[in-house]
Amino acid sequence: MRILQLHCDSIEYNPTKKEIKSAEEITPEPKRLEEVVVVFVAIENGDDSEIAQKAISEIKTSMGKVGCKKLLLYPYAHLSSNLAAPSTALSLLKEMESLASDLEVSHAPFGWTKSYNVKVKGHPLAESSKVFSKDVAPHDHGHVHDDEGQASEALKSESKIKSFWYILSPDGTMTEVDKFNFAKHEKLEILAKYEAAKKRAVDEPPPHVKLMKKMAIADYEPASDSGNMRFYPNGRLIKSLLERFVTDQVKEYGGLEVETPIMYDSHHPSMESYFNRFPARQYNINTEGKQLFLRFAACFGQFLMANDFQISYKNMPMKLYELTRYSFRREQSGELVGLRRLRAFTMPDCHAFCTDIPQAIEEFRKRFDLSRNVLKEVGIDDSDYEMAIRFTEEFYNENKAYIEELVRKMGKPVLVEMWKERFFYFVLKWEFNYVDNLGKASALSTDQIDVENGARYGIRYFDESNTPHHPIILHNSPSGAIERVIYALLEKAALDQKEGRKAQFPLWLAPTQVRIIPLKDEFVKYCDDLADRLSSSDIRVDIDDRNETLGKRIRESETEWIQYTLVIGEKEIGKANLSIRDRKTGNVRELSFEEFVSEIKDQTKGKPFTKLNLPRYLSKRPQIMV
Repeated sequence: MRILQLHCDSIEYNPTKKEIKSAEEITPEPKRLEEVVVVFVAIENGDDSEIAQKAISEIKTSMGKVGCKKLLLYPYAHLSSNLAAPSTALSLLKEMESLASDLEVSHAPFGWTKSYNVKVKGHPLAESSKVFSKDVAPHDHGHVHDDEGQASEALKSESKIKSFWYILSPDGTMTEVDKFNFAKHEKLEILAKYEAAKKRAVDEPPPHVKLMKKMAIADYEPASDSGNMRFYPNGRLIKSLLERFVTDQVKEYGGLEVETPIMYDSHHPSMESYFNRFPARQYNINTEGKQLFLRFAACFGQFLMANDFQISYKNMPMKLYELTRYSFRREQSGELVGLRRLRAFTMPDCHAFCTDIPQAIEEFRKRFDLSRNVLKEVGIDDSDYEMAIRFTEEFYNENKAYIEELVRKMGKPVLVEMWKERFFYFVLKWEFNYVDNLGKASALSTDQIDVENGARYGIRYFDESNTPHHPIILHNSPSGAIERVIYALLEKAALDQKEGRKAQFPLWLAPTQVRIIPLKDEFVKYCDDLADRLSSSDIRVDIDDRNETLGKRIRESETEWIQYTLVIGEKEIGKANLSIRDRKTGNVRELSFEEFVSEIKDQTKGKPFTKLNLPRYLSKRPQIMV
């Protein structure tokens, strides 16, 4: 049941004509009520006396808060697309009226088209909307919101789905999880236990949180909602390079880059049924009489766009892509930690519209390879993540050979979740999960085969005989959330430090690639000229001109993970070659300028470049307090 509750100075309504055959038999006449709470009611499939009692109890409580004892129940089908049968709706409406008999209660005629004029009071409790369902507390969409946000029906039901867990090996052997020997697959065992327990909350901050602050990459924003982060200049540089790289890779694959809104009307005909098939909590906004929600993916924006396209089978597979800055999910507060799980995040989202399952599977192959390559190129190797694959039993039986092909490509066992029947909109989904230092798993790349939303959004393509069909849709994020990629890189760095290795970003992502340290002020001009030459070759270089000891400046270059450090004194100015301290090897080497540039270019080949995001001179930089 859905209600819109208004505390009104007055309401006038006038029944004009019967809208349905089973409308109440009345003598149409205008009505006017003053100092009244008006409750617009939509009674939905599955509602019963228990729901009616819940609703009236909540309505009475809120009426007590505003000091009003006059109630008008106003049947209003437009609040829902999942309406109960008229006979059920009328019966429950009358039952609600009876349950409120201790108030001055009436109801507007059921089944009639009515004109109405309403004047709503201006206090904070005057407007609210609620959703009532069995075994779930009412969701309030008025001026005060539940701390955890509204959960979709899919999310509420997700924990009740019966799953069957297996390990699928590259040779095609399917083994029940509790019978598999994990002796050589420690991370896979962690993933299996994590998924079975479904405990997303953390008991202590993971190591990357300390590093993201120490390296001045990101931090919590106390003035915002939890899970919305601030990114400092270094973090913004890393983030922008990752965004550009993933976008370039998707466009090279054939994605058509688009941009869509970040908020949508909850009551748009295609919207409500979709987010009740997608397990996410959403942020809600009430404005100008509409209940809006912030997107949790780019799906609906791209689907609504595709609905307006004229698509031929010759255009298929058609690929739409957006880098969503941002997507929003109202994750539970205990799960929010560092960059691992956020409420606002940047998600590369690419949908492919395919003619049928065979074409979808062929495209799935390409996107699987694309995703593995993207992760490898950003610095996350196959050994850093474990694969999970989820499917219905029917899809597995019909496409067993293809599923086994994916596992052979991985070259190691994967976690399988199988459902006896389909609950979500997809029949197959895989994801690559990074397992961090606290034993938590986080999905990076993913793809899905969606068999519902082509029809739900009225998307059509025309075949050779000009007959319309709904497409199969693939949902791919080749990297996963950009923030989560940074989390994985920092967790890898923390593990390197723990095991005695030097932590390092891939050179193309390093905020500073080369640091120059002049021994005296008189050498700063030479350093500046050298920095200009390196910068003109698309290398990020800065100069530590501070009045600090040489030892301290070299140590700080090390702790900032700067791979190359050049100390410039009188001897270095007079030499043809450069003396380069290489943090990766720990050696000092002599290279010509051209050889040095070539070495850097070899490590950054095929990657995007952006200029330094801080002043070149360290003496000119603000101190970031973290």
